[in-house]
Amino acid sequence: MTKPSPSATTSPTADDAASARTLTARVAEQIRQKITHGEFAPGQRLSEQTLSDSLAISRNTLREVFRLLTKDGLLRHEPNRGVFVAIPSIAAIIDIYRVRRLIECQALAQAYPRHPAKKRMREAVEAAVRARDAGDWLGVGTANMAFHMGIVELADSERLNQLFGQVLAELRLAFGMLRDPEFLHAPYVDMNQRILELTEAGDFAKASTALSDYLVHSERIVLAVYARRMADGGLGAG
Repeated sequence: MTKPSPSATTSPTADDAASARTLTARVAEQIRQKITHGEFAPGQRLSEQTLSDSLAISRNTLREVFRLLTKDGLLRHEPNRGVFVAIPSIAAIIDIYRVRRLIECQALAQAYPRHPAKKRMREAVEAAVRARDAGDWLGVGTANMAFHMGIVELADSERLNQLFGQVLAELRLAFGMLRDPEFLHAPYVDMNQRILELTEAGDFAKASTALSDYLVHSERIVLAVYARRMADGGLGAG
């Protein structure tokens, strides 16, 4: 009788490896979305046991996910302490807003008049208004993320969508440093509404200019808060 080769009985197949990579990528995206939705705070320590149980994955898979998100700058590993949600640096925040201006303003300025992404922008504004009326400022922040993702979708580029998904997760961490989410998010509900109105009217040049002014204002607020927290010693590892 011919014995099966060792590779057929003990070695992972190419399909197994591909399946593992797919699982890792899918779980990494789940955690990235949790960060974007404000479910994890900057500096928060992540429990391997809790996350592996809640996500129904092995610890080995979770460690691969942690390595991937650490490489992306969303997590950081501290020897003998564990894995923590990253705290963006001032340089990172400045770079995030530089990328936002390059991507969002151009996507808006060159948008196709009947692009379906405008519907997503409308839905996000309406969700933000409902959340604001309910005093749900975390929800307002999440709706704000969706609004800006809708702007990027106007560009019709899957690569830009993927890149901006990463940017949004880092941005949410920057927002998470503010102790007063109402102060951060309240002004932008109406600003988003104004940008949406210009976009729906087909005045993309004015919408892009309004967005550029908006981003300058937002960047100043976030950097000012960051500077104050750093001066107060409030940006430790947690």
